[in-house]
Amino acid sequence: MSANDAATVTHPKRLQNAAALLPGLGLTVIIGAVATGLHELPGMGPLSPLILAILLGMAFNNIVGTPAAAKQGVKFALRRILRFAVMLLGLQLTLAQVESVGLGGLAATLATLGATFFFTLWMGRALGVGRSLSALIASGTSICGASAVIAADAVIGGEDEEVAYAVACVTIFGSISMLLYPILGAAMALSSHTYGLWTGATIHEVAQVVAAAFQGGEAAGHFGTIVKLTRVMMLAPVILALAAFWVREKHHGDPDVAGPEEGAAAQSRWAHIPWFAFGFLALIVVNTLFPLETTAKADTAMVTTFLLAVAVAAMGLETDFRKLLAMGLRPLILGAAAWIFISVTGLGLVTWLS
Repeated sequence: MSANDAATVTHPKRLQNAAALLPGLGLTVIIGAVATGLHELPGMGPLSPLILAILLGMAFNNIVGTPAAAKQGVKFALRRILRFAVMLLGLQLTLAQVESVGLGGLAATLATLGATFFFTLWMGRALGVGRSLSALIASGTSICGASAVIAADAVIGGEDEEVAYAVACVTIFGSISMLLYPILGAAMALSSHTYGLWTGATIHEVAQVVAAAFQGGEAAGHFGTIVKLTRVMMLAPVILALAAFWVREKHHGDPDVAGPEEGAAAQSRWAHIPWFAFGFLALIVVNTLFPLETTAKADTAMVTTFLLAVAVAAMGLETDFRKLLAMGLRPLILGAAAWIFISVTGLGLVTWLS
């Protein structure tokens, strides 16, 4: 077969593959758009488009049913769109934000994040919660809520029901923090600096931090938001560490292989490297050296949130309520334990180090 003949055969096949993605992509985009619109309604601000998108996707799948024709596009959204959107989060951050937090605030934030992550993994083992689900709850609680859950799942490869459960945990307990922190901060007479640092270092979602931090005044609100964004920067190193750990565990105990098998094992390891995490870090550097204008930054943030909502809608479209309920209460107890740990530990470290 000549090169021209091969190109003639390949071109229609590519068009056919692209066309197969359209039903699923169309469905996820519609759900993402509806979730984004609902977020703008009065009283819906604390619920991010990501939370609304996964709820809508789950409702659609369990009431109507995700059509077979949509499956391929849904999987594309789960993989490609998800990784691209996580990478774009880097354009919302700069290295200057880390500097503005100060050494004490940065130390308190990192110590709280690391302690919470490892405590949650340990507690998950003690409660008998699956390794993947424990890691997803640990990521969401310690870093940045639903965004961290879905980013971690990109390297862990957990069940969609596990992702949905982890998102539910960080949403519930982050929302409780959003309502409870202003009351506790006033009762303890925390300064604006300490209160803002506490909210940014411990509350799950960015939107929840903003809502809680500004209850302590404008200074607390701005500082809490900066601290939270600094915490989001830790998404990339944690994801890279998770990827290395998961591959090591997968190959642990395997006998040495040689020849083609060794090559296949190496290829498998390369396949598990989360290249999007390096893209995330690279875009932080780009945004530090060439900062986006205010309007461009707001537009980029809107596009990024929408793409994440599309990816999360895809997760909802593959989530089965029956499997979700079968997981029981143990993961919820784990989420509660992780929430209490990060809240108390974070307050102690913030008070001591800041």
